[in-house]
Amino acid sequence: MTKQQIRVRFAPSPTGPLHIGGVRTALYNYLIAKQFGGTMILRIEDTDQNRYINGAEEYIVKSLEWCGLIFDESPDKGGPYAPYRQSERSAIYHEYVQRLIANGHAYYAFDTEAELDAVREKYKTVDRKVFQYDHQTRKLLKNALVLPSDEIQNLLSDGAPYVIRIRIPEDETVRVQDVIRGEVVVQTANLDDKVLFKSDGLPTYHLANVVDDYLMKITHVIRGEEWLPSAPLHVLLYRFLGLESFMPRFAHLPLILKPDGNGKLSKRDGDRLGFPVFPIEWKDSKSGEIYAGYREAGYLPEAVINILAHLGWNPGNEQELFSMEELIQNFSLDRVGKHGSKFDPEKAKWFNHQYMQKCSETELAVLMNPAMAIHQVSPNSDYLEKVIALIKDRVFLVPDLWNNSWFFFQRPTEFDKQVYKKIWQANTTAAIQAFLVEVEKITIFTKDTLHTLVQEFTTQSGMKTGQLMNPVRLLIVGSNQGPGMMDIADMLGKAEFMERIRIGLEKLKKLDT
Repeated sequence: MTKQQIRVRFAPSPTGPLHIGGVRTALYNYLIAKQFGGTMILRIEDTDQNRYINGAEEYIVKSLEWCGLIFDESPDKGGPYAPYRQSERSAIYHEYVQRLIANGHAYYAFDTEAELDAVREKYKTVDRKVFQYDHQTRKLLKNALVLPSDEIQNLLSDGAPYVIRIRIPEDETVRVQDVIRGEVVVQTANLDDKVLFKSDGLPTYHLANVVDDYLMKITHVIRGEEWLPSAPLHVLLYRFLGLESFMPRFAHLPLILKPDGNGKLSKRDGDRLGFPVFPIEWKDSKSGEIYAGYREAGYLPEAVINILAHLGWNPGNEQELFSMEELIQNFSLDRVGKHGSKFDPEKAKWFNHQYMQKCSETELAVLMNPAMAIHQVSPNSDYLEKVIALIKDRVFLVPDLWNNSWFFFQRPTEFDKQVYKKIWQANTTAAIQAFLVEVEKITIFTKDTLHTLVQEFTTQSGMKTGQLMNPVRLLIVGSNQGPGMMDIADMLGKAEFMERIRIGLEKLKKLDT
């Protein structure tokens, strides 16, 4: 197979927001396509109209674009195998399902939902089994395998509702070759006659994805582990349609697990533990509920990509930080594990911290602009970048930029009472007032001249440096946060430094009353 022949697809359903597990699937497809100079396709699998949600397709596209995953063919871009929405391809699927019926590999089933519910209840209460529409039960139900041909024709002529089911062989072995898991062997006796065509005239995923993968010349189907139980059915469909030689290579990715490893990571886990599970913010059009996204939480897309790349893939060395180009060069399905990977929220923040450290002060200033607009501050760029240089190593998420630097732009309006009670002593106010007198005498105010003054003042007064400077910090920033006090003073300048101390002393008097 030449590099140009590689064709992969990401095929989400617009039934809700895109989970980060879906983004990882798209990423792995993207890396394989780019590594081999191939083609990456976005196909929207929207045949489940009952679960279709307005805005979901647009959300999916925006999420993937934010992550840096750009498609070669898609509903918006078009391509040689358009249309790329399955709801626009129904006539194509009709042709293939009729071929299956003609060859005896599929059949009409006229059972109503009420009739099937009654059968399910009987199995549950009498036989204590779970009902399955398969090679045994189909002989007792209302379908084209048991009804006389004239009755079948009458039902079809009268417009009776029906579905079309695959006819699973009774006693065969199906082998699925999986790049990650090796050979998966399934007995057809354990499979049910899945619906291929629904009563609304649209195909189910099983038929549509096989037909589209064939027609769109997909060479590798890289998808989540949840589709592994369906893979034998898809292998049978390729065979029944005479397309075995065109069957793509399958790779079923391991699950992304909850932080404790017990089960698949879900939206509820993010809500419960306080981290996003969607790439960008999603607003439910029905409930109005808003779900956080990584973008809004302050993650960089490069960091999110790295987080997801490592959830299942092992590069085989100690390297953890990869550019997209490095991922493209190094990624291999052979190094994707079979077992699920636990999502670690703290590790995710660590990844983001590393990428924020890679950013220049100018780049971080751009990220900080929205917060400064909200708080109505507009420092000059030189001052802002110097501030960012001081607090950069403390930053893990974009909001940390403001949260760790706001006191460089605004005076504190409140003071941490717990810090005050812990550090303020009977002589603290008098000592700081005496210190201010000495600060006033400094003609050239820099962090070095202030540092010298602090050393001289504490030596002469018998105070420890912390006894003086911890209260000064409280007066300057309102708490015990921030970088070195000398750096803060140097940035604020002598006049602002002294004014904050004076104002702070006046306000702190109220804490004593």
